[in-house]
Amino acid sequence: MKTIVVATDFSPAALNAGNYAAELALAIKADILLLHIYNIPAGYNGVPLTVNVEDIRQIADSNVNELKEQLLSKMEGKINVNAKIRLGTFMEELKAVCESIQPYAVVMGSQGTSAAQRLVFGSHSVIAMKHLMWPVITVPVGASFAAVKKIGLACDFNAVLENTPVEEIRLLVNDFKAELHVLNTDRNDELPPGVVFESELLEELIGDMKPHYHFITDARTDESIMEFAEKNNIDLLIVLPKRHGVIENLLHRSHTRQLVLHSHVPVMALHH
Repeated sequence: MKTIVVATDFSPAALNAGNYAAELALAIKADILLLHIYNIPAGYNGVPLTVNVEDIRQIADSNVNELKEQLLSKMEGKINVNAKIRLGTFMEELKAVCESIQPYAVVMGSQGTSAAQRLVFGSHSVIAMKHLMWPVITVPVGASFAAVKKIGLACDFNAVLENTPVEEIRLLVNDFKAELHVLNTDRNDELPPGVVFESELLEELIGDMKPHYHFITDARTDESIMEFAEKNNIDLLIVLPKRHGVIENLLHRSHTRQLVLHSHVPVMALHH
């Protein structure tokens, strides 16, 4: 059975991501695992605060089970929802859970609503997209799941044979019976010979999916892809973290980071 992991901190953005994941699970006949990872707050100079660990655990357990009941009620029992809490470092615990259950995808809110939530959970989302080897979907605030009719693939046509997760893309296209749109940007109107060659190789890999190609002339690589996705009703935008600048530069280019975290289009990171 397919399982979708919902990593949640119970912020409004994370709760919205949980609703999105529940509808997604219904569409592809998957189970939901709600996962909340908590740690012991550190005090000044990293010295742990004097806190009651059991109280923190009970609050976390109560919150995650309340969310479980909300999703079960919302979906009228049409999907299975399980809940788990873990004490530890976010990425280490998330990776351990994924290694154990091999999820279809991990779904997270792209950012919280407060400044603190944007800093903490937003950073978690970016780091998970960049480093977690399972598919990660970040859901913008306000985004809701209706149907995935158009899937976008942001591609820089760099070593496509080695770096395109073809089977994962094919699975998504088949599961949703969606159109595949390949998006590429360049500052020049004329495509470089290398891009033409790599695009031909990509066509050999994914031609059976009947993709639509869009070559966008714009010096603002990341921004133009996001704008195209929003204007052309792309329902899910795939990025390839090791090759595509959207994720590779997130931690170094604050304007791009903010654009992705505030995108109106859910973004999926796929690794190969």
